[in-house]
Amino acid sequence: MIIGHLPAGYVLSKLGYSRFRRHVGNYRTFMFWGLFGSMAPDLDMFYFHLVDHRHTHHHKYFTHYPILWLALILLAALFCLSRTCREKFGVYVLVFAVAGFCHLIFDTIVGDIWWFAPFIDRPFAMASVPAVYHPWWLNFVLHWSFMLEVAIAIWAGWLWRRTKPARHHP
Repeated sequence: MIIGHLPAGYVLSKLGYSRFRRHVGNYRTFMFWGLFGSMAPDLDMFYFHLVDHRHTHHHKYFTHYPILWLALILLAALFCLSRTCREKFGVYVLVFAVAGFCHLIFDTIVGDIWWFAPFIDRPFAMASVPAVYHPWWLNFVLHWSFMLEVAIAIWAGWLWRRTKPARHHP
């Protein structure tokens, strides 16, 4: 996914806030953690480019291990249940982790994700993007999966516009 992670994080956080509103109160902080979580697995790109010099597929780094995100979801959910979600921290970790896990689900559409890493070294993807065009990103933009990303971005824009206060011009 190229443009879809952040809009997907926005949709997830926006819809999730209505569920957790009474537990967290602060909309901006909740949205920050959801948006940050939707991008967090790709923080490995700094290592990929600056240290590893693109030798290892960045989806093989631990930030793209589903077990990491599932463990975070489980820990946050247990924390919320044990404290009956009175603690904002647990809710923020939960939205962060769920958004990170959704990132992996979206990456699986056309990108390899090692769903059983670190135990089994086998990637899974629902479809592949053939390398036909140059530059490389054109292959993704002209692939059917990019329309899914556009649809998610439109959904996020619609949610944002729908809840934006109307401006009154004198």
